[in-house]
Amino acid sequence: MTNFDSKEPIKLTHKIDIPLDVWEENISEYIENYNAITKGTGKLFIFAGDQKIEHLNNDFKGEGISIEDSNPEHLFKIAKYGKIGAFATQFGLLCRYGRDYPSIDYIVKLNSKTNLVESCQKDPLSTLLIDISDVIEFKKRTGLNIRGVGYTLYLGSEFESEMLSKAGRIIHEAHKNGLIAVIWIYPRGKAVRNEKEPKIIAGATGVGACIGADFVKVNYPQSKEPEIDFKDAIASAGRTKVICAGGSSKKPEKFLKILSEQINISGASGCATGRNIHQKSLLDAVALTYAINEIVYNNNTIDDALEFLKPELKEKIRDEILLKQYESEKIK
Repeated sequence: MTNFDSKEPIKLTHKIDIPLDVWEENISEYIENYNAITKGTGKLFIFAGDQKIEHLNNDFKGEGISIEDSNPEHLFKIAKYGKIGAFATQFGLLCRYGRDYPSIDYIVKLNSKTNLVESCQKDPLSTLLIDISDVIEFKKRTGLNIRGVGYTLYLGSEFESEMLSKAGRIIHEAHKNGLIAVIWIYPRGKAVRNEKEPKIIAGATGVGACIGADFVKVNYPQSKEPEIDFKDAIASAGRTKVICAGGSSKKPEKFLKILSEQINISGASGCATGRNIHQKSLLDAVALTYAINEIVYNNNTIDDALEFLKPELKEKIRDEILLKQYESEKIK
């Protein structure tokens, strides 16, 4: 079960396949970054904080959503106090809040688009918000724990060739500089009839492998037996690790059950989820990250994970949050 010590040591249990385009002088940094976000397991739990652009305000205010979620800093608080592998967010948010949250391991999301223009109107195209060279310089100047970069591409869009070319170059540049490359791949556009069809998801993970991604984030397929069908997507990715999108908010028990099946039956290497976490209060959100951590990194059961959602362990988590807040104030 998760250690409440915030400086829990990394136990290396996984051999890293270092891409050949990682420059020799940056191999040690690549290994450090990889182990930091995978906790030495080869698996990855990303707390996704890129949805302020992707979904606008619909995911941050409304029925069933904590009032705390209306403030962008809520995302950073969860990332600081929670048990996550990395926090993925846009460069602008990192610039606005990063000075106060230097302990977080970050993945900088290089591109984003809103959901205002639907695929039936125009095929999706997500262009860069910031160039990777700027992120690399920013990392050197600030010393923030920027462990990698993320990029979204839409297969099946009439603009897919543009996004594929950009993704390949970003991955190569990330590797040269010792950074981890995570690619969000969504089949989407007028040519795509069913973006969650198992075969097209397997095709997407294969594309992730072909452009050299370390991790590829895809949607879980929709089928009668998704946990079985998803095995094809894992196989298609080869040495590229596959992580699953969390999707819209579900009851924690259901979310954890699906996550366990994705990892223990399908063979996925983790998850990247936002709404299931940040739409809750700080305490409930942090407690859920502890539960997810149990399944992704500690290889424990759903029952073990659910313990963190019970009142007695939530009280311990609350105490841990208060202690960290007190220590932060002392430093200031």
